[in-house]
Amino acid sequence: MKRELRYGALSLRKRASVKLALWSVPEILPTAIYGVAVARATDNFLAGQVWPGVAWLGGLVATAGLGAVGARQVYTRLGDLVEPVRDDLVRRVVAGALRTGDDSAVARLNRQVEIVRDTFAGLVLVIRSFAVTLFGVLAGLLSLAPLVAAFVVPPFLVGFALSLAVLGLAADRVRASLQADEDLAASAGMVFGGVRDITATGTEEYAEFLVGEPIEAHASAERALAKVSALRTVCFAVGGWLPLLILLAAGPWLIGRGVSTGTLLGGLTYVLIGLQPALSQVMGALGDSGLRFVITLGRILDAGQPTEAVRPIDVTNGHQVHTDRLTFAYGPAAEPVLDRLDLTIPEGDHLAVVGPSGIGKSTLAALICGMLTPTSGQLLLGGVPPTELTTDRLAQTRVLIPQEAYVFSGTVEENLTYLLPDATTEELSSAIKLVGATALVERIGGLSAVVKPADLSAGERQLLALVRAYLSPAPLVVLDEATCFLDAEAERQAEEAFAKRGGTLVVIAHRISSALRARRILVLDGNKAALGTHQALMRSSSLYRDLHGSWTPVLTQIQPAS
Repeated sequence: MKRELRYGALSLRKRASVKLALWSVPEILPTAIYGVAVARATDNFLAGQVWPGVAWLGGLVATAGLGAVGARQVYTRLGDLVEPVRDDLVRRVVAGALRTGDDSAVARLNRQVEIVRDTFAGLVLVIRSFAVTLFGVLAGLLSLAPLVAAFVVPPFLVGFALSLAVLGLAADRVRASLQADEDLAASAGMVFGGVRDITATGTEEYAEFLVGEPIEAHASAERALAKVSALRTVCFAVGGWLPLLILLAAGPWLIGRGVSTGTLLGGLTYVLIGLQPALSQVMGALGDSGLRFVITLGRILDAGQPTEAVRPIDVTNGHQVHTDRLTFAYGPAAEPVLDRLDLTIPEGDHLAVVGPSGIGKSTLAALICGMLTPTSGQLLLGGVPPTELTTDRLAQTRVLIPQEAYVFSGTVEENLTYLLPDATTEELSSAIKLVGATALVERIGGLSAVVKPADLSAGERQLLALVRAYLSPAPLVVLDEATCFLDAEAERQAEEAFAKRGGTLVVIAHRISSALRARRILVLDGNKAALGTHQALMRSSSLYRDLHGSWTPVLTQIQPAS
């Protein structure tokens, strides 16, 4: 806010400002004299002196005409002050757009610059009028009765100072309200866009949690903004009504010390006709146009600044995965799917994750890949929470293949090289062969053939996605039951290819054979977890022994084929 106010103040340091201030001087005279004129006319009328009273009122009308002449000159010179501000902002917006290629520059030129120009002009007029009124009233009160001024001016200045203090608070809360509104729109849009998936997976409670927090944040921001409005009312009461009450309460005391009835009425006139309307106008302008000026100008100045190079996040530990008391629940009232999990997956590890259906294996995969945020605890990918990494950095660090593999309409080559567009022919041919997709690519018609996703089986889509992941430059590969639609032999070939590829491999196991091929095995069992080799877990984990036993018949059937 200080930057925007400084910009506005610097814009006033021009010759046009001096001329505008000089032409405001004639307006001070009628403001200063109307209380005095009312006081003298009242005293004259009470004393039976009619014509002197009429003369004072006539003088008030004459000075009002002089003030009108000054006001006319002020409006004619306002453009000399405001238009250079508009021109400067236009130059800033255009320069910023040429430097960054920002498409939103058109909106700033067409709307935001005009908002700043109009609000700046309005603020100049209101502040000028307030200053004229304040100087005029102060001069009139001092000439009328300094004792009356002592009762009126201090509470007025206190109320005005409080309103300025509230203005800074209001600006912060308006920004918070706008941010909360944007966050709510983003969350609601995400949930509305996935309604079918939410209904299909039964995650309505988690969706409610995702939208519920932004709704409460927005409501809280609006309540905070409403409190600021209440504070502004208090400020006006202090600056506008308290001087009047003080003057009325002190009236008998003032009259007893020689202050005439007309003088007391003149002081009340200064408050009711001068100070109260001026304070109301300046508070309304600063609270409305002032906030729009500050916030809109801030957006323009931010966009016009040269963009500094974004400092890449220092990933100190490569792509090591580390969790510390990791907890995640699908909703504030739901039971944790993962509860205080401590785990380290060093670089180059081959980890299989096993457990009953719905125990949290896919949730762990999504957390590792930055698709979910922990409810509590911490998960670090290369020493940094994955949710804090940029999309590009995440793509360079990890690749996830889910159970439902995605294949798009396009050529086979476009599908396979999506994560490595500049893959060489040798790299592509080697990946197809190692993962075991040679026969499938030939059946489709070769690399240049067009893929029709609807014509492929779930296993064939998985095989193409596995080749795509194999070509990815990411050193961490997470296979979330990515081979569940393949036969046991195809699964073995694909997983062994990834194990020899280098980097780290995390497999959400569909068959016990995947666990047996892994270097280490993580067994998820509700709120408990066990980590170790096959032999160690057979001795220490009853759940793993049960899983191994239930999978044994499948192993027996596929052993001859391998």
